[in-house]
Amino acid sequence: MADLDHNGHELRAGLRYPWVQAPESGQVREVAPGVWWLRMPLPFRLDHINLYLLRDTHGWVVVDTGMNTEQTREVWGRVLDEVCAGLPVLAVVCTHFHSDHAGVGAWLSERFQCPVYMTASEFQALHVRFPADQPPGWDFLDFYRKAGVSDEHSAELFTVMSNAHFLPVPLNHFRRLREGSCLEIGGRTWQVVTGKGHSPEHACLYAAEDGLLISGDQVLPRITSTVGVHATEPLANPLLDWLDSITHLRSLPDTVLVLPAHERPFFNLHHRLDQLDAHHQGQLVLMLANCDEPRTALELMSVLFPRLSGRFDELMALGETLAHANYLVANGSLERDVDRGRYRYRCAVKGACPATSLKVF
Repeated sequence: MADLDHNGHELRAGLRYPWVQAPESGQVREVAPGVWWLRMPLPFRLDHINLYLLRDTHGWVVVDTGMNTEQTREVWGRVLDEVCAGLPVLAVVCTHFHSDHAGVGAWLSERFQCPVYMTASEFQALHVRFPADQPPGWDFLDFYRKAGVSDEHSAELFTVMSNAHFLPVPLNHFRRLREGSCLEIGGRTWQVVTGKGHSPEHACLYAAEDGLLISGDQVLPRITSTVGVHATEPLANPLLDWLDSITHLRSLPDTVLVLPAHERPFFNLHHRLDQLDAHHQGQLVLMLANCDEPRTALELMSVLFPRLSGRFDELMALGETLAHANYLVANGSLERDVDRGRYRYRCAVKGACPATSLKVF
């Protein structure tokens, strides 16, 4: 039996959930006047994404789209008939470029001849992909070799990344969102609040007067968003961006109803931000505690993520491990050396300077 407050809201891990149960897969629920929560199925262990339909005077604005699958299109077909009642989609907003958020943005745009809104960095990232019909290139293999991964193992990771599920319908146009941009939808003003780390320029939508925050993947309850380093930018420091974004989001009121992309809507934003910060600080401490002797990223992955299931989990976990390692190298806590073609990480000599310069090879 769940603990409930005086409003009947479920209390769990310091967060307050207005709805004890989510809608069934493919179903909707109105969470505020003119704001509908659509539970779109996904073909993974994380079996859903939350999309949001915003009612406007003459139609609907869709926030995020689901993956590029036939199942997604089938659900949309029914929702457009039964929920949207024949009224058109006037615009699509993609919080970020990931395939479960932007997968059929171009398909909806073509069907309704409507614009797609997203930030410039997310639009650019949408078009950076490894060609699925070619073997992995030297840069991909080199990235994983340096992490301690064999070429055979890397090829299996490449196969996961090349799955058609992860390839959104090509999008050839967008309207740019920026920090502070405002969208007027159905008499409600939604202000763009950007975050970084999980993706380059993630757009959250904040309706101040109604206390609503569509947070996408930038703030999730219970689970943590992936903050990873991948072959496209091997020395990136996304964890620094992520932690800075936590500070940025604290400027929003703690009282907002957070409408996330996964799990259930919740209250107590600031408490969740504290939890996310504590999670990553704990991972950093754990990594440092295991770097008295030089370790590869693959070895450190087994420390930070001791229980993994399959190559997809490994892909995400290794990216996160490298994000924490790159953060500690950048602030001078770890040293990164090359040993027989692999990066090895060890605690820095006391008083060493942070790695603020880049080698050209």
